[in-house]
Amino acid sequence: MTENGAPLWLSAAAACVGALMASVFGFIIVCALQAALGGDAAALGGDAAALMGDAWRPDAGQYGIAPMVWATLVLSLSALALSWCLSLGCACFMRGLAPRGAARALGAVIRFMTAVPTVVYGFVSVFLLVPLVRRSLGGSGLCWLSAGLVLSLQILPAMTLVIDGALRAMEERTALTTAALGLSPAQSLAWIGLPASRRALLSAATLGFGRAVGDTLIPTMLAGNAVQYARTPLQAMRTLSAHIGLITSTDVTGQAYHSLFAAGGLLLFFSAAASLTVRRLKTQKEKSA
Repeated sequence: MTENGAPLWLSAAAACVGALMASVFGFIIVCALQAALGGDAAALGGDAAALMGDAWRPDAGQYGIAPMVWATLVLSLSALALSWCLSLGCACFMRGLAPRGAARALGAVIRFMTAVPTVVYGFVSVFLLVPLVRRSLGGSGLCWLSAGLVLSLQILPAMTLVIDGALRAMEERTALTTAALGLSPAQSLAWIGLPASRRALLSAATLGFGRAVGDTLIPTMLAGNAVQYARTPLQAMRTLSAHIGLITSTDVTGQAYHSLFAAGGLLLFFSAAASLTVRRLKTQKEKSA
């Protein structure tokens, strides 16, 4: 037994896992910094700063990933905005705005969605959503809009369950008080449940953003994979995660391969920045409370 009462084998296992994850993160950070600061300048055509350029033309020695950074952020944030609103609505629907039978049915559907592989969302969308977008709005259908809609659907279950769990816990703690005050379930949810669950709402948003940023299959299958600044929802784009998947499946020794380290480092930075920002907001609220 250790000093905190945990079994020795459990502490050793936790230390090994922590060391393994730290080594993976350290490897990504070191390689990303090496690429960004010029350690692989020769492999990148003599100018490592070109990594953040606007042009991706390997045949001309140009390996700019800036359009992919733009695509990653706009796709993730747009999918998060839509999915967070839907997740909040689903959680509220299940926690007091719907009959018990309908709430249970929706909860069962949400839990079933967590077990559906991502590739199924992408495969079905290629044959159903993409042709619909193409016929209704024009273009190829493989675009920011298609990828954003499916990505928002893919991250919805996890965020809904986080919000629903927080609302359920708050409902159990305040059930007697709200009943004594004569509040309806909807009033209890609006005046007590949601204001007291702000941390869970932020946590759900952080989780959704992390899943959206790191998803590979949906952007690869539905976003069109064009390296450009997509300024309308009907334009194609390529995200950093899709770029990593495409390059590693076709080239593991060429010059383009070195851009993967910068792409991986940026993905890690985006996820860590979102998590640290939420933790900072929570700390400031606790101090002010």
